[in-house]
Amino acid sequence: MHAFRLITILLLNALGVMLFLSWYLPPDHGFWFAIDKSIFFGFNDQMVDHHAFALLVAVTNFRGFDAVSLLAMGLLYLWFWRRETPPGRRRMLAIGITMLLTAVVLNQLGHLLPVKHASPTLFFDNVHRVSELTGIPAKDASKDSFPGDHGMMLIIFACFMWRYFGLRPFLAGLVIVVLFALPRVMAGAHWFTDIAVGSLSVVLVGLSWWLLTPASDALVNWLYRSLPGKYKPQA
Repeated sequence: MHAFRLITILLLNALGVMLFLSWYLPPDHGFWFAIDKSIFFGFNDQMVDHHAFALLVAVTNFRGFDAVSLLAMGLLYLWFWRRETPPGRRRMLAIGITMLLTAVVLNQLGHLLPVKHASPTLFFDNVHRVSELTGIPAKDASKDSFPGDHGMMLIIFACFMWRYFGLRPFLAGLVIVVLFALPRVMAGAHWFTDIAVGSLSVVLVGLSWWLLTPASDALVNWLYRSLPGKYKPQA
């Protein structure tokens, strides 16, 4: 491993650890709590004042809407898929499987953090639940919302796009992160810091060792050689 890359990994790890500790160590999470509270009540009050906004929040937090985020990621991936040769598509399949496995493992590791944190809709009294305001069975509460697993999956996708496809796909991935992680925050199913601290800190520490070393390439190459199919390389 090049020294520059190792330094980059260590800096990303330090950033992830400091980000988490800046939230975890201070009493009542320090300045982060004021940010979380302001964001939550800002959206929560708007849902009462504007029924159309409440409907938007409810629809985007309906379980079936998760398929739209998958569709958005799939369409971005398809854009590159259509421009690849058959062997290139085989490699993209290997990258996609690696990405899914990475997301599952990091999500499980993230929930090993010593944090038990109920969502703001369960933490505060006298709050408005979008499911009650609209009658739509939206996800607007969680007994353990830290770190945000939905947001983590989206961030991992964006990072994989950067690692294997470049900066512009990464920026498109970031747009997807914002568009599809924000509804959980608007509904109060997650605190802002569940994603901005929890998800991000896990990704900074875990994904840096995976994507900035030969580790992810090793799995991609193994899958490329091992998966069945017409264009399987000859031994």
